[in-house]
Amino acid sequence: MTPTRRRAPKTRPRNAIRRARSVRLKPDHRLAVDVVLPAGVRAPGLANWLQGVAPARARGEITVAIVANRRVRDLNRRYRRKDAPTDVLSFPADEPGKLGDVVIALGVARHQAAQAGHSLSTEFRVLALHGLLHLLGYDHERDVGQMRRLEQRLRRAGGLREGLIERESSRSRLPR
Repeated sequence: MTPTRRRAPKTRPRNAIRRARSVRLKPDHRLAVDVVLPAGVRAPGLANWLQGVAPARARGEITVAIVANRRVRDLNRRYRRKDAPTDVLSFPADEPGKLGDVVIALGVARHQAAQAGHSLSTEFRVLALHGLLHLLGYDHERDVGQMRRLEQRLRRAGGLREGLIERESSRSRLPR
């Protein structure tokens, strides 16, 4: 008996993940960005924006995945031993031509966008840029302001009024 192939359903299940139109490497571009979104979530222009503001040394492919808080919490617990959701995680790739993956927590991003007074789409840009810089080897927890300065320069070039490092450092200076 030979196995039969079943056709994929014409409609996608409600909780399905979809891929935004991928931006592939062009001769004049250094970075290819693939955005993966849950059903019902949009991130208009995120791939093109990130490709446009990326530093010159950013070469290869990255995937930006926007997922549920629970998924980010599981990843954070597994890889960083911190049992809490976080806004963005970066996972460098081992393959040539690939930079890695940036994973953004949808619920945390929504909350931070509301607190910052900007759109969810803007928050995705803030977090994707931050994650990209981590993939390139920058670490704001260990360097002497190098990542903060680069993030500041790139986000200004991309039209963002505030970056993640600046926002976090201004919160830590507030009286509790």
